[in-house]
Amino acid sequence: MRYCKVLVLLLCFWSVSSTLLAQDTRRRVRLQTDRGDIVIALSDETPQHRDNFLRLAGEGYYDGLLFHRVIEKFVMQAGDPDSRTAVGGQLLGEGGPGYTLPAEICLPKLFHHCGAVAAAREADDVNPERRSSGSQFYIVWGRIPHERTLEKYRKLLEENTGGEMTITPEMKQKYSEIGGTPHLDGYYTVFGEVVEGLEEVVYSMQFVETDDNSRPLGDIRIIKAVIE
Repeated sequence: MRYCKVLVLLLCFWSVSSTLLAQDTRRRVRLQTDRGDIVIALSDETPQHRDNFLRLAGEGYYDGLLFHRVIEKFVMQAGDPDSRTAVGGQLLGEGGPGYTLPAEICLPKLFHHCGAVAAAREADDVNPERRSSGSQFYIVWGRIPHERTLEKYRKLLEENTGGEMTITPEMKQKYSEIGGTPHLDGYYTVFGEVVEGLEEVVYSMQFVETDDNSRPLGDIRIIKAVIE
């Protein structure tokens, strides 16, 4: 009888787990780096960014590129094709595939919590439409913000968007639990999240020694991007 109860519980757990996995139909890309693997699930709410990332990964565009910008408790950035053959100390961050993507900002569903993946871009003064880089992206680590800080960012976002965007209570809750970079919400396109390798790989990456341009002194390289 005891064995049967255990078996039933295991079957129920397997059924629930299988259902949850089946519901997550997001396409995934595994970044095999020299520090370990990072798996990114791409959002269907940002189809142009999703399809572009899949196409570049499938073409081998990201193979051999560096995480050329790493800021502790903030972000890790990659996707500059110039980094593939860059020498030590070379300034990086301006390269790309020769095109940009229209912004697909999808608040409140997609926001800058720890582990979020978003597109880098040029600043507002030269890019008022906030178009995304065609290839450069960043992974968020961030910090756990104080409630007063979140409220400040909420008010600023509402003022800057005429009330069209805000930081919701659900977003505040997640930020208070795992942290992130809420001041970027509404200004950059979040198009995915890390679903494997966040604690093991991304966390350790942020503590590397960097130069004055936030480039790691020891290269962190994407060996291969594999579509799963």
